[in-house]
Amino acid sequence: MSIRVIKPGLLTSVQDLGRYGYQKHGVIVSGAMDPFAHRIANLLVGNQESEATLEMTLLGPTLQFEADALIAICGADLSPSVGSIPLPLWKPILVKKGETVRFGGCRNGTRAYLAVAGGFPLPKVMGSRSTYLRAGLGGFNGRSLLTGDELPIGIPSEQGRLLIGQLQSQRGEGAFSAAEWGAAPELMPAYRAQPVIRAMRGNQFEWFSPESREAFFTRPFRVTPQSDRMGYRLEGPTLNLAEKKELISEAVAFGSVQVPAEGNPIVLLADRQTTGGYPKIAQIATVDLPVIAQTKPGDTLRFEEISREEAEYLYVERENHIRQLKLGIMLKQRIGGRSHVPSGFEL
Repeated sequence: MSIRVIKPGLLTSVQDLGRYGYQKHGVIVSGAMDPFAHRIANLLVGNQESEATLEMTLLGPTLQFEADALIAICGADLSPSVGSIPLPLWKPILVKKGETVRFGGCRNGTRAYLAVAGGFPLPKVMGSRSTYLRAGLGGFNGRSLLTGDELPIGIPSEQGRLLIGQLQSQRGEGAFSAAEWGAAPELMPAYRAQPVIRAMRGNQFEWFSPESREAFFTRPFRVTPQSDRMGYRLEGPTLNLAEKKELISEAVAFGSVQVPAEGNPIVLLADRQTTGGYPKIAQIATVDLPVIAQTKPGDTLRFEEISREEAEYLYVERENHIRQLKLGIMLKQRIGGRSHVPSGFEL
């Protein structure tokens, strides 16, 4: 079983939740830019959350399915369709053998994730199937997808097979069959235009002038075209140190906000380096990493200060919602139909 790439889109790569345990050797984590959308897509097709998905950026690919396949598409709306019929997001979908799924331009957000039941059984490199494009590491031959590539599909889990059976019974002669249920809107991160990104003070926050500290949490910033999976360069009020200081390089994380000498902040993202020597004015809360990952060049955003305790509470709350979704999917397998709507679902 496989998926054939008819058109690769602007940037389509295989990603999972990252390559951990090797940063001490200078190997970056990589992984999905929007880990929330990646995880939910996998859960909707019965996969483990860490299974590899396709990350599609701004302009999606055209994919032909060589066998019946259970998929889910989460994250940005890249206008997916089969023929002239739009496909829903955040729901399990059974695509018929021989059909072609087309993604178009971006209606909102930046990155969409396609999970397939059984995942993509590509070789793991240092424990991960994530693609690090600059090093040609992992994923599909260490690169983004090209026309003619064939992606193997793994064997669905028992959970996935049950979902496939339910959707086959209601598909009839159609090209695809979508479940009547899906992830509820209240489960989603606050994807929206001009988002407010919650962040904590960074290790060197007090190094900055009072004016710069206030500006960071009150003034808008624009995502510049010089942004990529490694980091988003922001343009806005210039952030200055109160006095000149030198910082010894230290570890950085997904969402660390560094400020180089010229005063324009950089948000470090999935393909970030392992250490950094610029002072860090802030650290984005984990729950809002998907929000900033779905912004694109030209978008504006603001930062809102929260405490570490607030960030931890929001993280635990989000994880509880995801656990409810897992339980809900298990219930849908057992009862089928639409007689019961578990928490975290909508019809």
